[in-house]
Amino acid sequence: MAGAYDDRDGLIWMDGKMVDWREANVHILTHAMHYASSVFEGERAYNGKIFESRKHSERLHFSAEQLDFQIPWTVDEIEAAKQEVLTANGFSDAYVRAVAWRGAGEDMGVASAKNPVRLAIASWEWGAYYGDAKMKGAKLDIAKWKRPSPETIPCHAKAAGLYMICTLSKHAAEAKGCSDAMMFDYRGYVAEATGANIFFVKDGEVHTPTPDCFLNGITRQTVVGMLKDRQIKVHERHILPEELEGFEQCWLTGTAAEVTPVGQIGDYNFEVGALARDVAQSYEKLVRV
Repeated sequence: MAGAYDDRDGLIWMDGKMVDWREANVHILTHAMHYASSVFEGERAYNGKIFESRKHSERLHFSAEQLDFQIPWTVDEIEAAKQEVLTANGFSDAYVRAVAWRGAGEDMGVASAKNPVRLAIASWEWGAYYGDAKMKGAKLDIAKWKRPSPETIPCHAKAAGLYMICTLSKHAAEAKGCSDAMMFDYRGYVAEATGANIFFVKDGEVHTPTPDCFLNGITRQTVVGMLKDRQIKVHERHILPEELEGFEQCWLTGTAAEVTPVGQIGDYNFEVGALARDVAQSYEKLVRV
């Protein structure tokens, strides 16, 4: 599948029924388009099975609650719909995007309690998020934007509006020839990349930022569990910028990114070392079990 995302063959599940890809549209006065009242999940299917599918569906409900709306489909119904989408499109290895939002209705201002909540699920074939970075390591810029305080945003929701500064940061990074950007948080600690969590290695031990003002990714949780099962020490803590110089290896985790080694962040260089490669390979095996 290729081409613009609004002009493809296929079917999208939308509000309980399968819709032709090109007909899966919303009205221009949809509340989410104007006020970012939207939450979503990015998931990957391997050999026809979505990895940690139920956790994604549960988080979609949680995110909606954080934005003060309820999704009118249960977790079980969402699970069934995702499988229906994969089957209808004939996909085995694919990306799955579930999105819930406040639609067009009686309200067209900041408040939108009278508007219906809608849900759509699409799927498409999507390769490596960072291209060949899994072999040579991704190159990251350092973003000027910072992840905000939990007092200013619902930071543990996977909400569309929270990605605005991520888009700005990634565009700036790409203009410099980088794949992505690393962001600090409002206190100046290392936080994450624009759409992936980050890990570092020093003296055989792993260090990763505490997710207290950004999303604790499902892939991040999986990788932390993998490392602990192998008796590798994992330090979940606040990481200062000046510590970057002392780390030997680095990788990113996320549903789209999977496990991607990092070769450079700004002026800091990292080895695509044995542990980074091993974690990436082990994750690849795990998701295909």
